[in-house]
Amino acid sequence: MSGIYIHIPFCKQACHYCDFHFSTSLKKRDELVIALAKELEMRKGEFKNITVETIYFGGGTPSLLTIKELDFLIKQVYVNYKVSEAPEITIEANPDDLIKAEQSVEIDSESIFEAYKNIGINRLSIGIQSFFEADLKLMNRAHNTEEAKSCLEEATRYFDNISIDLIYGIPGLTNKQWQQNIEMALSYGIPHISSYALTVEPKTALESFIKKGVIANVDDDLAHEQFHILVETLEAHDFVHYELSNFGKKGFFSRNNSAYWQGKPYIGIGPSAHSFSGNERSWNIRNNSKYITAIEAGTFPKETETLSTTDRYNEYVMTGLRTVWGVSLEKVETNYGLHYKKYLLEQSLPFINQQLLYIEDEKLLVTKKGKFLSDGIASDLFMLNPS
Repeated sequence: MSGIYIHIPFCKQACHYCDFHFSTSLKKRDELVIALAKELEMRKGEFKNITVETIYFGGGTPSLLTIKELDFLIKQVYVNYKVSEAPEITIEANPDDLIKAEQSVEIDSESIFEAYKNIGINRLSIGIQSFFEADLKLMNRAHNTEEAKSCLEEATRYFDNISIDLIYGIPGLTNKQWQQNIEMALSYGIPHISSYALTVEPKTALESFIKKGVIANVDDDLAHEQFHILVETLEAHDFVHYELSNFGKKGFFSRNNSAYWQGKPYIGIGPSAHSFSGNERSWNIRNNSKYITAIEAGTFPKETETLSTTDRYNEYVMTGLRTVWGVSLEKVETNYGLHYKKYLLEQSLPFINQQLLYIEDEKLLVTKKGKFLSDGIASDLFMLNPS
């Protein structure tokens, strides 16, 4: 399996917590779309003998693009790459964009959702984040509670495969409110939920407000409690906790993201987009104007890093421990060497004794108790000195 990620670096406004690459100016939108199409063509040789099984529009806010622009980019993928008969094509969308598009006379189809389906999009990832107005205002989200609910009511009429994002650990969000957030999401029959702890990233508005005392700091203990509420509630409703931040009903796991976590190759198109070939990782420049200029000149505006055996081992441990597939001891020995397998087992022993890790069917897995700590545990299993 392989995938193509297309980064749409535009947003109507900046969320206070976000450190992704985007611009609130749409002035270069037309040039950017043309540049994305050209990069798709320029890089087709990287997947010469590989079938594309997922196409993912991320951002930024891809739902700011018109149907014609999205259709144009999807067709460029089909023109330049071998695409499977039933690819997963996902668009990230904000509720306010979808609701306003529904009210637009420019949509030829019955609705924006039908228009998406007509151009091949078969999966929605909707950025709800919270159903509480206070949370949305604190995060500076562009939508309100009613738009979130109206969007889901309409979206579920047309799509079965829908994911929503929810954020926990928000200052002022009580455990009771967090439970209500989860139950509200479940009331729409959503089959996939991605949920993240609010993180204070450097140089964001959120960090500035916390330093100035405008907003209370994030409470890690509260976030931990809300994580366990999330896990218990969703598992009780037959969701599989298949990755640290992702929960899906059977048949509704994200094929795109699952490929990332399992080390499959992917191409990232657009400013700041990352790519992975198996042995190399690359990333495009985080600047819309410089990206467009480079692509127009026929050059790749990216940096590339060749991964050592140790790099690949460390990445596999990090991603594997976050998932239900765990870290295969056989794969570690085959791909990286017996030395790495022995090291992994030695480093894992204290965590196994603390009931944070366990081994089953020759796979190293995280216990329920250890899930929230999986990234920290993984860092202690990294090989820092391969000699």
